[in-house]
Amino acid sequence: MPEINRARILIIATHGFEQAELEVPRDKLRAAGAKVDVATPDGKEIRGWDKTDWGRNAPADLTLSDVRVEDYHALVIPGGVLNPDKLRIDDDAMRIVKGFLASGRIVAAVCHGPWLLVQADALRGREATSYKSIRKDVENAGANWIDREVVVDNGIITSRNPGDLDAFTAKIVEEVREGRHDRQRAAE
Repeated sequence: MPEINRARILIIATHGFEQAELEVPRDKLRAAGAKVDVATPDGKEIRGWDKTDWGRNAPADLTLSDVRVEDYHALVIPGGVLNPDKLRIDDDAMRIVKGFLASGRIVAAVCHGPWLLVQADALRGREATSYKSIRKDVENAGANWIDREVVVDNGIITSRNPGDLDAFTAKIVEEVREGRHDRQRAAE
């Protein structure tokens, strides 16, 4: 049960991440004392999407292929439409997501980010939320979709949109303090 100021948190993203959904958790978690790394497919900076047009770049700390799951306490998956759609077919990104899930580490996904949890078949029998346009995807993956700013099911944190980021980030801090979860596949 590490305190947030001793935690290591990984954000995975690529071009087209929703600007606030990467920057707000990254900056708030760093301000709380966590070491936060951003991993991208090629280890280079990526360009955000800011509501209706291209936004700012975000620097990267490492490549997805260099990520060692055991080095981190939590994984954050920002949304946007482009970002998770690209990552859910990226072998390294999915290796990371599945590794975090299998090890009981915290996994937090916002907006369209739960698409990676759908791809990993991690939502069957669990409560989750997402951006409203992928609600049916989440439900078809077996989740009980709930329209709430943050939903937690055994260390899997989901939120709906940028308006939920304060609650989302606070829940990441709380879950990191709680520690790993002995995560069995939820009842089908």
